[in-house]
Amino acid sequence: MVRLKALDGNDASPMCFGCMQFGGTADAAASRAMFDACRDAGINFFDTAHTYTGGQSEELLGNFIKQDRDALIIATKTGYTGGSGRENILAQFDDSRFRLKLDAVDILYLHRWDPKTPLFETFEALRELQAQRKIRHIGVSNFAAWQVMKAQAVAEQLGTRIDIIQPMYSLIKRQAEVELFPMALSEDIAVAPYSPLGSGLLTGKYQAGGAGRLSTDTRYAARYGQAGMAETAQALSALAREWGTDPATLAVAWAAKHPAVSAPIISGRNAQQLEPSLKALRVCLTSEQYSQIEALSARPAPATDRLEETGA
Repeated sequence: MVRLKALDGNDASPMCFGCMQFGGTADAAASRAMFDACRDAGINFFDTAHTYTGGQSEELLGNFIKQDRDALIIATKTGYTGGSGRENILAQFDDSRFRLKLDAVDILYLHRWDPKTPLFETFEALRELQAQRKIRHIGVSNFAAWQVMKAQAVAEQLGTRIDIIQPMYSLIKRQAEVELFPMALSEDIAVAPYSPLGSGLLTGKYQAGGAGRLSTDTRYAARYGQAGMAETAQALSALAREWGTDPATLAVAWAAKHPAVSAPIISGRNAQQLEPSLKALRVCLTSEQYSQIEALSARPAPATDRLEETGA
């Protein structure tokens, strides 16, 4: 796996905290409590985005990081709205720096692929920000492997590179295993996957009658309402009971163990909800345990039909 370093030279923590809920489902007090719980657990890697909670996520994170900024790795994202053109990237990034109260961030991600803007324009703007020491690393989120490599070719022409990717990944969303993870291992790219809990499905709360995004947001309900996903969540909960732990802890520990993964992104609405994910920091699954969990969901089909050459 690839690890990034904070300004003080320390490695990035093996998990990242995603601040998407700051200023939304988590008010300022709950957000502060989660930030403190993460720091107490040794997490120094925090992720936000220009678009999260109308800017409140960045503002709250900016208030929390004042004391030990150099020990932290701060990532934000641009271009979810408005595209990845130069003007939009620079304008949104200026907003983000103002909200975060920072002159520079460690990682600036392109939040999603923009088919309408030439990659040369996008990466020229990102290279300029690097030259001005306003960003340290370039990342991409929600890109397919071919999109990463196409963008990487342009970045390298301009004298820079993509250092980190941010795909979706969990026991019930495993598409990243097919091409993104092998690509990252081959090309020395860090991986910070999001939603290791499958938007809460893998915590078991929905089987117990709980509520959350899957019951309130039709997009998430469609994403995690596919055949077999609920059965996988039930099986993980049963395994967690057998092992005397929490299904969320197992889900995060499993995602973290993949050799391509640098730091899965965990999150929550409050410190109590976050606690089982933080416990995964202290879990080291054996190969046998990893395989038991892995068998609870279908392995995605390989990228080639020449199965005799893949060992599948």
